[in-house]
Amino acid sequence: MRRVQLIPAIDLLGGQAVRLHQGRYDQVTVYDQDPAALAARLRRACDRLHVVDLEGARAGSPVQADVVRAVVAAFGVDGGSVQVGGGIRSAAAAERYLALGADRIVLGTAAVNEPALVRDLADRFPGRVVVAVDAKDGRVAVQGWEQVSSVTALDVARALAGAPIAALLYTDVSRDGTQVGPNLEATRELSASCGFPVLASGGVGSLAHLRALAQIPGVAGVIVGRALYEGAFTLAEAIEAAGG
Repeated sequence: MRRVQLIPAIDLLGGQAVRLHQGRYDQVTVYDQDPAALAARLRRACDRLHVVDLEGARAGSPVQADVVRAVVAAFGVDGGSVQVGGGIRSAAAAERYLALGADRIVLGTAAVNEPALVRDLADRFPGRVVVAVDAKDGRVAVQGWEQVSSVTALDVARALAGAPIAALLYTDVSRDGTQVGPNLEATRELSASCGFPVLASGGVGSLAHLRALAQIPGVAGVIVGRALYEGAFTLAEAIEAAGG
């Protein structure tokens, strides 16, 4: 089995590490009141962390930059890499997070509304831009998942063809935080057609789900959150199941 990178997620809301259910801000579970301490614990077993400023995603600009700075500092010990998203819709916001020490920046809404900005950032920072395509019924959700665009994940990928993007992050919003299993069919179709490495997210609830994703050609990483924090498996078990 190919090695697929296991990437824990820390979603930030009100300075705490939380998870939403299906992207809904009125269904929040708090997992840790000290995200930086959580990041330090995760660093003991993994090399990359996915961080999302949920408030920034809704506001359209970074809100929890101070918390992100603390998380990046805690996880960055001995070379740990952090990718940060949520409200990055300008060059200034992207540059700010990179200056804080983030290894990668994640852009979603901007990839739909301003693909030229995303392409420019990818050209300036090759291999450090991740494009998030969060799908609801096949269409990409934007503005913190509260609006649905008219484009598909593949449309976004095609608009950015040839750009030096690190990866395409695919999430089925209807499955996010549910642990019912990822959308394997959609992930497989996107991975076969998009031309970029794919990071899979949304719905992982068991080691079997991780093994299934690891068997899809083109999937380079899997992001996990709720299942990890609620004890469906340990981080060590998840890394092994992903082929690491």
